[in-house]
Amino acid sequence: MSSIMEEAQVDLFGSQIPSFEDLRKLSAIVNSTDLKKEPFSQELEDKKASLGKGIGLCMIAKYAEAIKCLVKAGDCKEKYVYLGRAQSNENQYDEALSSFDNAGKNGADSLMVALLKGDTLRKAQRLDEAGKVLNACSNFEKVSADYHFQLGRLNDAQGEYETAMDNYKIAIELDASHQEALFHLAYACDLRGQDDAAIDYYRQTKANSPVYANAMLNLAVLYEDIGEYDRAEICVDMVLDCHPNHAKARLFAKDIQSSRVMIYDEEREKMLTQHNQILEIPISDFELSVRSRNCLKKMGIHKIGDLLRISELELLSYKNFGETSLAEIRAILDQKELKLGMSLEDQCKAIAAEAVAEGADQELLATTVDEFGLSVRAKRCLQRLNIRTLAELISKTEAELLGCKNFGVTSLDEIKEKLESNDLSLRTL
Repeated sequence: MSSIMEEAQVDLFGSQIPSFEDLRKLSAIVNSTDLKKEPFSQELEDKKASLGKGIGLCMIAKYAEAIKCLVKAGDCKEKYVYLGRAQSNENQYDEALSSFDNAGKNGADSLMVALLKGDTLRKAQRLDEAGKVLNACSNFEKVSADYHFQLGRLNDAQGEYETAMDNYKIAIELDASHQEALFHLAYACDLRGQDDAAIDYYRQTKANSPVYANAMLNLAVLYEDIGEYDRAEICVDMVLDCHPNHAKARLFAKDIQSSRVMIYDEEREKMLTQHNQILEIPISDFELSVRSRNCLKKMGIHKIGDLLRISELELLSYKNFGETSLAEIRAILDQKELKLGMSLEDQCKAIAAEAVAEGADQELLATTVDEFGLSVRAKRCLQRLNIRTLAELISKTEAELLGCKNFGVTSLDEIKEKLESNDLSLRTL
């Protein structure tokens, strides 16, 4: 049993199926940080298709894989509850409803089954049917927090926003740690300009574990709006501590830093002007060997600024460009306190912007490489290269990837194939 399952005192692969409460506890621990989610995911890859593996895959949102495992498992209420959840998240609504019915036939709690069906019908926009299912559970009014939360979600879908807020409040009264009810109530207050109330409810989610990333980022926005940048930064840091590759949190951290310094600094502007002038200096102004000069010319590198947008690996991948030429380039840049590849981050943004302009999905570019369905070896190599999102990946060249230890042509072909299926490609020199 892995250390994560030991921490939760829950064994997915033991002789006895854990209770739903134990499974919920395990899910909360697994998803609390990427440091726990990644090894748990790797452990599941080594397991054969089984009920435990299917449940685990559902916990980490690998729903398509979860469905393949769970349909092969023996009949039991746990199988059908998690199969239904996976199918619902894959928009297979009729199949999910059938699975929840089977969960009930195999002994699952009737309220849990009803709430799962109501949630699925709402997602399928079958609001009248969802209402009938939830109305049949009215004896749980003022008793079940989950019941009032699902009522609130249905009210929201029906445009009954005030009633939805009332139901979220009742859910919180029944269970003060109900993360989802707190988040949706805070969000409702946020939309209505009730900033103080929104901040209060978002802060309540902060007291619970695991960290509710969306709530913390929304709270950070509210803090930033009122100029409380330290508090905003704390909220973003909480997300990044648990999920270092969270694309939105990383971008927002930069936004907060920018907000702190949005004051015109004349001295700084002078320094930037001088810096830009240095970047425009032609390579021909420096003493270089004929080989180095010819290589740079063929690569389209004519100014100092061009060198800041290319990595050492890319230079070394060019024919006839060796360590001696690289040493010459380093010496030139050292004189100006510059380094190869300094502007690659800005270039990454420019490439991403160009991809969006050509029709690429902005949300797709923000997807982390962990979520892109790559093999373990490919993911680890990208981690060593500090590549976290698809936007960063498409800013790299084949030479940069192949320069990483243990990164071979097989991994490169895998990445290129995945990118091509999404109408994306690696950068070319």
